[in-house]
Amino acid sequence: MKIAVCIKQVPDSWAEKKMLGGVLDRASVDAVLNDLDEYAVEEALRIVEASSPTKEAGEGSGHTITLISMGPERATEAIRKALSMGADEAIHISDEALAGSDALATSLVLSKVIADGGFDLVLCGTESTDARMSVIPAMLAQRLGWAQLTFAGSVKVDPGDSKVSIARSTEFGIENMEASFPALISVIEKINEPRYPSFKGIMAAKKKTITTKLLSDIGLSGDLVGNKAAWSTVKDALPRPARTTGVKVEDGGNGGGELVDFLLEKRVI
Repeated sequence: MKIAVCIKQVPDSWAEKKMLGGVLDRASVDAVLNDLDEYAVEEALRIVEASSPTKEAGEGSGHTITLISMGPERATEAIRKALSMGADEAIHISDEALAGSDALATSLVLSKVIADGGFDLVLCGTESTDARMSVIPAMLAQRLGWAQLTFAGSVKVDPGDSKVSIARSTEFGIENMEASFPALISVIEKINEPRYPSFKGIMAAKKKTITTKLLSDIGLSGDLVGNKAAWSTVKDALPRPARTTGVKVEDGGNGGGELVDFLLEKRVI
C-alpha cells in the first residue's frame, strides 16, 4: 500500500504577518509545519502500524508513506519535521515560478505529482493555517477523479479488499462513508494526537530522501502557476489598526443607559 500525505510549511501562528506585493510575506517570519497536517501524517502512520503491527513504515512492512509538499527551499524544514515523525520519503516541488500560486494552481501541481506516483491513498489536513480555505482536498479529488472522503474523524483501512471507510464529522452528526482505492481523505484535528518526533526519528530523518522537482520535471509550464495565473489577486492590504482604549463607565445611577447608548453607537442593538 502506497500512501501520500500532502503537507505545507506555513508562517507560525504567533508571528506578526504582513502583505508584500499582494502576497503574504513569508520570508520575514518564522515558518513551521502546518499544525493541521500533522494529524494527517499521524493518521498515515497509524494506518501502516495497524496493517503491519510488528513493523514500522518502510521497514519491510510493504507499505510506504511519501510526503508531498510545494513551496520554497526552506520548506524542507517542515518536511524534515514530518519525516522525523516516521514518514519514509518526500517529494518537494520547488520552483521560482510557483510564487503567488492560488489554490487552483496548487491543486494542479500536487495532483500531477500524485497521479505520477501510483498511490493508493492520499491524506490531507482539513486546511492550512495561513489561508484557511479548506478546498485543496476536494480540488485534488476532482482533478484525480478519485473518491473523496473529507472531514474524517476516524479512518479504517482494509488493504486486502483495497477499501477505506471513515466516520465523517458534520454539523448534523456523523456520516459513515467508504470507498475503494485510490481515494483521498482529509482528517480533522480530533482524529488523533500527533506524536512527538523521537531522537531516533530526528536522526533518521536526516538520512531520508527528499526528491526535489522543478515544474519541468512534472511536465507543467510556469504559465499555469504563480501570480500571473492566479484567478484572484490582492489589490490592497492595510495593517490591522491598533487596539484602542476601552470605554469605562462609572455607574452613578445611569450606567445602564450609558451602556445602551454605547451598544447603539456600535450597532450591536
